[in-house]
Amino acid sequence: MDPASQDINLNSPNKGLVVDRSDSLSDVPVEGVMEGPVEGAVGNAANPLPPGLTEEEAEELRTELTKVEEEINTLRQVLSAKERHATELKRKLGLSPLNELRQNFTKGWQDVQTSNAYLSASATLEDISRSEAYKKTQETLSQAGQKTSAALTTVGTVISKRLGDMRNSATFKSFEDKMGNLKEGETVSRCINADDQ
Repeated sequence: MDPASQDINLNSPNKGLVVDRSDSLSDVPVEGVMEGPVEGAVGNAANPLPPGLTEEEAEELRTELTKVEEEINTLRQVLSAKERHATELKRKLGLSPLNELRQNFTKGWQDVQTSNAYLSASATLEDISRSEAYKKTQETLSQAGQKTSAALTTVGTVISKRLGDMRNSATFKSFEDKMGNLKEGETVSRCINADDQ
């Protein structure tokens, strides 16, 4: 078994299994790096070596780059396996994304309530509610509310009385009689139309 294709993470559920490395980045051309050693050349016209870099140093860098890309790919695969494993554990525990969101929100709110800014603001508001200015303002607003309520009650009473007086007036009685006659006439005509059909 090729050790480069074996999952080396001891905590991985794929431990010891052959891992497909077909999506490795090592086959992606990298700018400034040659595919292989070119006989007798320090660089070529398309990809010249940077000044001060020998062919042996360039080859070491290419080898190191290949190893780093393989490590990156291995880490991606390990991370993916860990995420799948975590998802499976959450599913078995009955933890849904909504429950997680709710827990995160609750924890966040608790963190806010215990934060220095929140505690300071709460203390300031508490101090304000105990101050004389706040008490006077609260008392004034309470009195204003009571007076407004009394005024609205008085206005409602006056309007009710005026509507009662208007209903008992001769003009309204005459209007009411005319409306009653119209209604009776409409009812009679409907009855006659219904009998004709």
